[in-house]
Parts: sequence; structure tokens; C-alpha cells
Amino acid sequence: MNNLTDQQKGSLLAFVAVIFITPDSLFIRLSNIDTWGLVFYRGIIPFFLVFCIMLLIYKLAFFKILLTSGFHGIIYVTTFTITNITFVVSIQNTNVANTLVMIATAPMLSAILGAIVLKEPPDKKTWISIIITFLAVIYIFFDSIKLDNFYGDFLGFITALGLAVGAVTIRSAKSKNLVPAAVIGKLFVAIFAIFFIENFQLDGNDILIVPIMCVLCVAIPFVLVTIAPRFIPAAEVNLFFLLETIVGPIWVWLIIKEQPSLQTLQGGVIIVLTIAIHSFLKLKNSYYNQNNS
Repeated sequence: MNNLTDQQKGSLLAFVAVIFITPDSLFIRLSNIDTWGLVFYRGIIPFFLVFCIMLLIYKLAFFKILLTSGFHGIIYVTTFTITNITFVVSIQNTNVANTLVMIATAPMLSAILGAIVLKEPPDKKTWISIIITFLAVIYIFFDSIKLDNFYGDFLGFITALGLAVGAVTIRSAKSKNLVPAAVIGKLFVAIFAIFFIENFQLDGNDILIVPIMCVLCVAIPFVLVTIAPRFIPAAEVNLFFLLETIVGPIWVWLIIKEQPSLQTLQGGVIIVLTIAIHSFLKLKNSYYNQNNS
């Protein structure tokens, strides 16, 4: 790693994180544990793993950073907790492709919230991307109503909105480190699930599936995604994560033969291409401005 440039380091970290996270939706589908049991383990196992890693990195400063995160930390913990819950419930109430397509709209939602909260109005290209993206979302929603998937799709959209709020919160608190807040968010996920969980016991394949999912698809990507933006722009990290929207449904289709509807495929292609092109153009302009400054 020492011989790599910052660009190579960041790209490698983001790519590896995406590779680990792509089977996440499949593992959720394969697990037989009830929803709140799954939410509990997806909170508590990654919390302990990442908490130990963060203590090694930050030592006792972890708690000082957490306490000084203030109002921004509270907002980030709240949105992080909500998105971790709504993601799982969404996956279990609609097609995997629908959930991941909805989540892919997060960058566009971030742009809208940034204009409202941070007074950073999107440029013309971003507004065009936002309009195209949300027309595609409406198109998918109409199909979901016919297929009785609206509840799951709506929670997928709420997940995207939560991610957008989190991104804007991070941007508005540039001087603060909100990583410890995200770690505590995982603990809050587990605590919240305790009030609804019916059975803590893992049976059959869940004894392997749930721990593997929590470590490989949740904890490891969390750490990698935390580190990656130190080397490359956040927009570039988001570009890598569009791969999840593409590869995640493919895993599910290959293993359990779940096929998204034609409307989801059509709307999904429009959303992914729009965001990919928009992100690429923004990165291109960013590198051009850096080289000419």
C-alpha cells in the first residue's frame, strides 16, 4: 500500500468495500431469522467488531470525539440507525433490485438537501439529473403499487433519504469526526431491535449466514468506506457504490432466481446511468479545476 498513490489507495479501498457488500442483499434473503432478530445481529456484531478496531485507532480519544460531535453527532446517529433498519425491512418487503435502485437515488437527494440546508444550489447538470432520477423513481413506484411492493420500495426510498441526510450532516460538520457516532449508531440499531425481537436463537443455516453477513458485508465495508474518502473524493466513492445496484440483484437472480420487473429494470438503468454520468462529469470538472489552479 505504501507504494500506491492516494488515488490508487482510495479506489482500491472503495472497490474492495463494494465487492464485500454486494452479496449483502442475498444473505438477507437467505436468512430465515425474523426481521427484528436479523436487525439485532446486524447491529450488535458489527458494533463490537468496529468498536474494537476504532479503539485501536483512536484509543480513549474515541469517546472524546464522540462527545464533541454535538448536535451533528445526534443527527448522524439517528439517521444511521434509521437507515440500517429500513434497509433490512425494505429488502424483506420488495425485490432486491427495487431497494437498491431506490438507494441509488441518495446522491440526488443529497444535492436537494444541500441546497436547502447548506445553501449550495445545484448546477444545471445536477438539476437535470435530479429530474430524470425522480421521474424514474415515480415510474418504478407506479409499478410497485400494481405488484403490491410499494411498502418495501417506500422504505428503500426512506433509506436513501436517510443516507442523504447523513451525507449533508457530514458536509455541514467538516471540522468534526462523525465516525464514532456511526459506530454508536450500530449499537442503537441493536438496542431498538430488542424491543421487537421474538427469538434470539440462530438455527440451521443462519448459524453461518448471519455472522458471515455481519462481518463480511457490514463490518468490513464500514471500515473501508470510512477510510476511503481520506484518499479520494466522496463523489468518487459513491460512484463505486453504484456497482452494488448492478451486482446485488445479479447475485440474487443467480442464487434464488428472483427477477425484477421490466419497469424496475428500465427505471433502474435510467437512474444508474444518470448518476454515473453526473458523478463522472463532476469528477472530471474537479480534476480539471485542480490541475488549472
